[in-house]
Amino acid sequence: MTSGAVGLPESFYRRVGDGRYESTSATAGPWSPDAQHAGPPSALLGRALERHEAREGFRVARVTLEIPHPVPVGELRVDVRTVRGGRRTELVEGEVSAGGRTVMLARAWRVAESPKDTPALRPEPTPPPLPGPQPPHGITGAHLDGYVSAMEWRFVSGGFDTPGPGVAWARQRVPLVAGEPDTPLTRALTLADSNWAVAFELDHARRLVINTDVTLALHRDPVGEWLCLSAATSASPSGSGLAVGRLDDAEGDCGRVVQTLLVAER
Repeated sequence: MTSGAVGLPESFYRRVGDGRYESTSATAGPWSPDAQHAGPPSALLGRALERHEAREGFRVARVTLEIPHPVPVGELRVDVRTVRGGRRTELVEGEVSAGGRTVMLARAWRVAESPKDTPALRPEPTPPPLPGPQPPHGITGAHLDGYVSAMEWRFVSGGFDTPGPGVAWARQRVPLVAGEPDTPLTRALTLADSNWAVAFELDHARRLVINTDVTLALHRDPVGEWLCLSAATSASPSGSGLAVGRLDDAEGDCGRVVQTLLVAER
């Protein structure tokens, strides 16, 4: 990871204490320098969910994040609790708040790890190789001096300004929290909200297109810094949009990303 990359803050967040975090400019999303891309706060919640009353041999298999309000670039508070504990499964939930207002919610299933002799079922084709370095990828009319620049993008097909399904490898240029190593779950969540952007197929310049949620389901923990999203979008008249992506690492398929898309006239 190229922590401390020129022009970037040292991390997405800095710990303040008592569950509070200072957001850096690296969290800013493409639509406003004052509102965060949902990837970093998703990962911040994921970090808290996997740490909360952690048990050896358990892992987060699925997490769903709801985004009722834009997450501001400012001080955030993270709170988590156990909804249901069990011998083999646990349901945990958390929220991110800003100024006393809840801006993101999450529920996650933590499950006991499967036995070592569990068969590898329905293996997907291996992902395309990681391309070599590419020039920075932009989005027309977007704020680029935040999350977009804090991630390194290497597209195999498509692109942020290229309509159609897309395939992109990506990694963080900075860690999630200053002075802490990232985890497989936080790396995956930092990227997951970019799923529909990798698969820009709806005209987000002419219409309002925005995701209300993110679900990440992992049948195994991703390995390494580089992750690959292969994403496509479905939509229907008098309906909504649905962006579905496959998440791979260098060893192959890890899981899926699903997002509901609001499609409306501006």
